[in-house]
Parts: sequence; C-alpha cells; structure tokens
Amino acid sequence: MKKNQFMFGWILLVVSLGFALYLGVGNEKVGLFGLTGLAIGYVMQRSRFGFAGIVRKMYRMGNSDLPKAVLFLLAISLVATASIQYYAHLKGITIPGMSSVKTISMLTVIGAFIFGVGMMFAGGCASGTLTDLGEGYVRAAVTLVFFCLGSVVGVAHLDTLKPSILGNGFKYYFPDHFGYLGSITIFLVFYGILYLLATKYEAKRKANGTYVVEGYQEWEKSKEIKSDYKIFSSETYHNLFVKRWSFYTGGALLSIIFITILVTTGKNWGVTTGFTYWGGRMLRLVGFDLSGIGFFQTEKVMNIMNNGILDNAGAVRNIGIIFGTIVASLLAGGLEITKHIGLKKNLVYIFGGLFMGYGARLASGCNIGAFYSALSQMSLSGIIFGAFLIFGGIAGLKLADRFNLEN
Repeated sequence: MKKNQFMFGWILLVVSLGFALYLGVGNEKVGLFGLTGLAIGYVMQRSRFGFAGIVRKMYRMGNSDLPKAVLFLLAISLVATASIQYYAHLKGITIPGMSSVKTISMLTVIGAFIFGVGMMFAGGCASGTLTDLGEGYVRAAVTLVFFCLGSVVGVAHLDTLKPSILGNGFKYYFPDHFGYLGSITIFLVFYGILYLLATKYEAKRKANGTYVVEGYQEWEKSKEIKSDYKIFSSETYHNLFVKRWSFYTGGALLSIIFITILVTTGKNWGVTTGFTYWGGRMLRLVGFDLSGIGFFQTEKVMNIMNNGILDNAGAVRNIGIIFGTIVASLLAGGLEITKHIGLKKNLVYIFGGLFMGYGARLASGCNIGAFYSALSQMSLSGIIFGAFLIFGGIAGLKLADRFNLEN
C-alpha cells in the first residue's frame, strides 16, 4: 500500500464529482451518467466484484462466493425492478427497462459463447475491462481498443446476419405469461436452485482437495479495533477506504445503482454500445469509411459520432467507471501500473477484446446489458445468454490450458 496516494485520490474525487456536476448543468442526463459511472467503478474496485469471476473462480478454484453474490445481486435487482414495472403497468404508463427484453435467436447463442471465450482470454468482462484499466492494468487498454474494434466488425456483419435464419427469433417477457408475482417466484426459485448447486459444487471440490481459498493481501483486511481506539485514526481510515468489501456488499450497492439508473432514465445499465461508437471513431480517424455499415447510418448514431465524446451519456458513464476505479485505488494506496510484456500475451488480450466486442454485438449486449439487465427485466434472453456465456467461458479456460494462454 502506497500511503502517499490518498491525497491524490481525494483531489481526483473532488475534481471528478465537480466535472460530472458541470456536465450536468449543460445536460442533466450526461451529468447523472457520470455520477453513476463513478459510483459503479468505486464499488467494483472496493469489492473486487466482476462477472468474469463467476466462471473463473468456480472452474479454477471451486470457490462459489462470487457466483452466489451475483445471484444475490440478481435477486435484489429482480424484486426492485418488478415492483417498478408493476407500478408502471397499473398506472398505464411506459414500463421502464423493456429495451433489455432481447430477441432470442441463434445470434444470441453464438454471440454469448464467443463473448464468454473472449472474456477468459482478456481476463475480464466488459465492465471489468474498464475497472481493470482504472486499476492500472495495461492489458486492459489493449483489450479495450480491440473490444471497440471488434464491436464495429460485429455491427458490420449484422447487416447480413440479422436478416438471415440466424437472426430469426422471438422475445419472451415472463410477466406476459405468468404475471409479475408469478415471474418473481419463478426467478427466485431458479436463483435458489443455482445457489444450492453452487454450494454443492464447492463442497465437492473441498472433498476432493481441489478447492482454493479466496486470498486477500494483508492490507486488504480489516484492522483490529484496539482499546485505545480513536475515531480519527489510521484504523478508521483503513476500515473505511482501504479494506476490501465483501462480494455481497458490492452486489447490494451495485443493485442500488442499477435501480437508480432505471428509475431516473427509464433504461437499464449498458456498456458495449458505447464501445461501438469508440471503435467507429478510431476507424474514422485513420480514414476508414463507415458508410457501408447500417448501424452508423441512423440519425441518432450519426449525431453521436459527430458530437464530442462528452456529449454522449453512455460514454461519460463508461469513463466515469474508469475514474471511479482510479479514485478507489488511490484512496486505498494501491494504484500501480501493471505491465504485461510479450507478444504472446498481447495477442491473447487482442483476441479477447475482439471476441468480446464481436460477440456482444451479435447477442445485442454483454455481461451487463444482455445478462444482468435482461435477467433483472425478467427476460428469457438473459437466461439463454448467461448459459452460453458460461459454456463459452469454460471453453475459453480449456483453450487457455491447452495452449498455455493463462493470464
């Protein structure tokens, strides 16, 4: 832990909050997205919460702590979202978040599988790539660049794939068939079964000696409160701003932020559509003609591409996640630039980014938009995406083992 970093952390926090508020003066939505981005980055860094760990920790360690915390997050978000949607239904007003009820097709299956493989190669998911970058991992910068470029390739191929048999599909919103109470019951029972299965699997790994205990460095643990404890002390600061939060704490706080986004914007948290805009800007800077790609020809997208990056709320939230992570790392005195030198590793990160970007566009979302947000909206597409994300993640880990590609 680098104790001299905390001062820079407080300065950056004040500047970041001030800048988000400044953006909010010109466009309230942009300012709000900036604030929620800062909060997401801070929470994810403090709790080490990441969706890629669902597969990696279970497969590598047999540890079910994070997967069960994700189920906890999903359960809280489900109940809160269903309540909000039921209220809108009773009032006869627009039901918020319905954009996350995605079409289920073969593109969902293929995209989720490819995304899962890429997630393991890159060492993180879509939101995790942003937080890894904020924590100083250079590999995350490599992954992010090619994530954005892979997204552009994905939307380009959708012009052909979406009208084909692969794009034929349907939407399934559980409340349309089981009502809101019935849908909540179905999902909570489903999550309960998954929770028990994860616990059983962990017990099996412990029994056969392949379980690995989740490790924390000494500085990440709580400091003991002694008899001469003073409120204004290093122990207080450490326990408030340095020690790691539990996965459950991270899940509970992320669900609060998610509901805040839903209530204030009428839409869910998403990440990767913004990456497509970034990828398009990169290619346009080097002279690439985007006129042949349908995604970039709508009036909305053309306006976003022609305006400054800070005029787009989604981009501001993604940037906010990076800065929220930097702030959390600095306040904890744990920020350091971590470089991975070597062509082989960089190629793994490049392919990881390309696969995630491409897969996310085929499936109309990533671990956030097509998985977390979709499940919170009681969409069957979230279950399908999640299942094939896990299959792809396992395949990615097996490929990493086979060719010695582990990060």
